[in-house]
Amino acid sequence: MAPQPVIRVVGSLNIDFVTRTPRVPGPGETLQATSLTVHAGGKGANQAVACGKAAFISQTQQDVTVDMIGAVGKGDPYYASLLKPTLEKSGVSTTGVEEIEGVQTGTATIIVDEGSGGENRILVVPGANHEVKDLEQLLSVVTRKGDPDVMVLQGEICRLMVLALLNLFNAPERHTCIVFNPAPVFSEGIPIEALQSLGVLVVNETECLLLFKVVEELNGVEVPREEDLDKAHLDRLTKHLHDLARISIIVVTLGSRGVYYSTDISGQDGFVQNRGLVPAVKVKQVVDTTAAGDTFVGYFATALARHLAATHELAGFDVAGAVSKANKAAARCVQRNGAMESIPFGYE
Repeated sequence: MAPQPVIRVVGSLNIDFVTRTPRVPGPGETLQATSLTVHAGGKGANQAVACGKAAFISQTQQDVTVDMIGAVGKGDPYYASLLKPTLEKSGVSTTGVEEIEGVQTGTATIIVDEGSGGENRILVVPGANHEVKDLEQLLSVVTRKGDPDVMVLQGEICRLMVLALLNLFNAPERHTCIVFNPAPVFSEGIPIEALQSLGVLVVNETECLLLFKVVEELNGVEVPREEDLDKAHLDRLTKHLHDLARISIIVVTLGSRGVYYSTDISGQDGFVQNRGLVPAVKVKQVVDTTAAGDTFVGYFATALARHLAATHELAGFDVAGAVSKANKAAARCVQRNGAMESIPFGYE
């Protein structure tokens, strides 16, 4: 029997303090909220849980191995009683999570505005997530038992570590496909050089416009506004990114407008280009959008890992099919409360 494909998620682990409120208070205003709950969270951990849950083809069987790599504060009771068990129940190995003495686990304060359909505002304190700065030690964990088939990266850990991993694993001698979701975008930005030969880039509308700013400054073209961001603009940006950085797959999540994708994948007949827009899945009621984007990334990465395990190359990957399934998972997620607990299992 062939070994299972392996996904390693290098990213943040947080404790989420979620306050639900009828509206967001104004400056200097005290407002009575609806509730306060504590959840396991962090973009890295959310995406690891999404990968782990997506890998369940039945209630007892996973067809993809998922490892979480990151850091928490040593002795944190929330990690032992909440975060770690949540990851493990979702089919995610936590052996790559380091417990660091003298620092706190990352936290996120999430305000869910019930009056605007569950939109959220998030304040993050990085804590241990920004304390992983030893590249050699990190590499020893990432490459334990060999390189993974897929590595998932986001923007809630140290920028230098993310850029270093992109540089190392995008090299042709590596056999790992990186799925990079630069969220939140680093304040110093993402240099185009860091995206060279990237496998998959996943961004939302806001992150897409920040990339537009970087690319269009090079080309002297005006950057569109978010409300004007249409398929023609996306075609232009993705063409630039394919040409400048040789990114194979670019995915832009557009909320209620669906998901745009563009591919430029090397195959036997040269580079195969394909573009499309997958419509959004309609839902009866949006309850909480907290982990929708992370659910999408996790389901997409899992579909990619399955493909790579079978073919060992990006050529032939059904991007539209992966986007469609990830869309459906994200749609189910937003109809539930919370972050990790709202992410559906693959067999659902």
